[in-house]
Amino acid sequence: MSPEYPFDEAATARAVVDDVGTLVGWNEGARALLGWTAAEVVGRPAGNLLADGAPVLTGARWDGTVALRHRDGRAVPMWVLAHHHPSRDGTPGQWLVVTPLSGGGPDSPDDPLATAALVQSPCAVAVYDDRLRLRRINDAMAEVIGLPEERVRGLRVSEIGGKPQSAELERHLLRVLTSGRAEDVQTYMRTGGEERAHAWLARMAPITDGAGRVRGVCLAAHDFTENYLARERLQLVNEASVRIGSTLDVTRTAQELAAVCVPALADFVSVDLLDPQDGGEPPARFTPPVSLRRAAHHSINPGSPEAVAKPGEAQHYPAGSPQADSLVAGRTIVGSVPSGALDAWLSWDTARAERVRELGVHSTMSVPIQARGVTLGVAVLTRFRRPDPFTPDDVLLAEEVTARAAVCIDNARLYSRERDTALALQRSLLPRSLPRTAAVDAASRYLPAARAGVGGDWFDVIPLSGLRVAMVVGDVVGHGVQASATMGRLRTAVRTLADIDLAPDELLTHLDDLVVRLSEEAGGEGSPGEVGASCLYAVYDPVSRRCTLAGADHPPPVLLRPGGVPHPVELPAGPALGVGGLPFESTELELAEGSVLAFYTDGLIESQRDADAGHRLLSESLKAYSDSLDETCDRILHALLPPGGASDDVALLLARTRGLPASQVSTWHIPADPSLVAPIRKQVVEQLAAWELSEASFTTELVVSELVTNAIRYGAHPIRLRLIHDATTLICEVSDTSHTAPHLRRAKTWDEGGRGLLLVAQLTQRWGSRHTPEGKTIWAELSLSEEE
Repeated sequence: MSPEYPFDEAATARAVVDDVGTLVGWNEGARALLGWTAAEVVGRPAGNLLADGAPVLTGARWDGTVALRHRDGRAVPMWVLAHHHPSRDGTPGQWLVVTPLSGGGPDSPDDPLATAALVQSPCAVAVYDDRLRLRRINDAMAEVIGLPEERVRGLRVSEIGGKPQSAELERHLLRVLTSGRAEDVQTYMRTGGEERAHAWLARMAPITDGAGRVRGVCLAAHDFTENYLARERLQLVNEASVRIGSTLDVTRTAQELAAVCVPALADFVSVDLLDPQDGGEPPARFTPPVSLRRAAHHSINPGSPEAVAKPGEAQHYPAGSPQADSLVAGRTIVGSVPSGALDAWLSWDTARAERVRELGVHSTMSVPIQARGVTLGVAVLTRFRRPDPFTPDDVLLAEEVTARAAVCIDNARLYSRERDTALALQRSLLPRSLPRTAAVDAASRYLPAARAGVGGDWFDVIPLSGLRVAMVVGDVVGHGVQASATMGRLRTAVRTLADIDLAPDELLTHLDDLVVRLSEEAGGEGSPGEVGASCLYAVYDPVSRRCTLAGADHPPPVLLRPGGVPHPVELPAGPALGVGGLPFESTELELAEGSVLAFYTDGLIESQRDADAGHRLLSESLKAYSDSLDETCDRILHALLPPGGASDDVALLLARTRGLPASQVSTWHIPADPSLVAPIRKQVVEQLAAWELSEASFTTELVVSELVTNAIRYGAHPIRLRLIHDATTLICEVSDTSHTAPHLRRAKTWDEGGRGLLLVAQLTQRWGSRHTPEGKTIWAELSLSEEE
């Protein structure tokens, strides 16, 4: 119960009684007082030593006069001081009962201990002798202790206070006594004469006689609670500034607010937020009942057993509840359970009332979470272990911390809303699914950045004429809605430019011009904006099995040939889009059927410590490729991205090439004489029969006749006809060396011609033309599916 020192223990009678009433401790001073030895009384009921019945001991400390039974049978009236020590491990608590056997020795006029105490000093002063027994206290110290001097004279500090802090203070007194050097000690505790804990500065100095010998210790106690609490409040505010708002996540920020306030301000804190309305903002005015969703809570007890609502759960709070009342009033409301202020609410919510009763909740404080004129929710602080109610200073502190958290929550809310908007825009602009083509099998993944949010990464697979396919991946500089919107404009531009069959290097040149114009539009007068992007564009032809690629400051794709080792494709260096005025170059590869190309944005490899490590992991993951492109995509992302997500958004596109057999392609060289077109039509019909496509003969014959005749009449020789087919499509292509593009026109009633291309447009699924190095090609597609 108290530290053991080499002092005379017989100066104080001490006994220890557990909560059951059994005597479990008995010292030599108690034997001297009542004559009973420890062996005679320990383990027996303490009531056997009382002459007039047992007093009722309540609270943490009790004092009074009781009649004790001496071993010789007589009653000994004694004033005793009792301290209660609650149980810490489930065993019964204990009462430490002490009484001084002497007043600490007689006073003499020349005794330095007798004159040391300044009785009328406003500072609480106590004097202890060389056995650390109390000799004198002044009126101020008696008020602090809550007991008069004559009652406690002769007791040690640990016996008077009965708390761990008292024992620690006694150790400091011993050090002063033995060393002869003064010491200062700060402690926060509730003394016997106080209702609430205070902060104390104990200044201890040795007391010496004329010969310089240490005869005792003087202790002066100074109450600096105001300074202490001000420092604690400032520390909590500073801690809140550091700990709250570490992320742009609403739930995480709410949890940080709750954690900061426990145990500094409360024993349990809940944070409930309002669900946004249709406009995205919480309501401006409130009418009970108010619907709130639990964002976070925190308790001094592990697992937060005080919580009635689970995180993410919505509850309705009626009028009279702390949550609803503070939201309606728009200010902090402090409620006290003993005063009955919460009776109406607790009678409505029986589960919460039972929890309040079990825990002994006595005070609540509801603080609206408000930022930028908008109310976002409410934080409710609850006390049940701390005995003191909330003070006005607590209210100011809670409002200061909550106000800082409210700004962070509002920032997180606005960020989440913008991120959701950008993500929805991004999802709407990216392909929902990749088209099925005869040229490649493809799989893709897109992941927004874990913290920075949605960016401008995109990918696409675009079917082209002649069963060819274009594959594109790009990355717009920046993040957010603006980057997503720019990405959408560039993706649309790429599809438009791809539709007119521009070569990869030409397409990037046109795209570069567009980005330059976007930069000029985004900037102010005389200063361009900061729009920039990288892009990689590739076109694969399954007939020739050749792939043409061009890049604009974009990571090159990784190529895995059948039976080979993954390696990056060597591309000519190209400037970023938006630089303007610099040329782009393309390269051409011959790809065996089953080759796999991995297109990606830099967010994939930048998640590693360096780019080389990212490229190495990408190659290793691609090397383990099986028949499933989707599984390979997942394997790559798992290998390269950290568990918490990438710092930049990531786009990944895998394409496995197909080859069209030569048996599905047929070519004719067209003579210049129009009269020789009929034999060509006949050969076309025969070829269709060989392909078992006779049902398409009539339409194909008409289309071939019109396209060939048009080329002979308006084009330049040599002229070539090519038929290509796969399982669903038959393609007719007529090529010549003229660069003049055909166009539809509306023929007049009396015109003899001009209806050929109009007829082709009506008979086919789609048609068009593309420029080639030799001239142009006019093509038309016919669907072979039954529904057509």
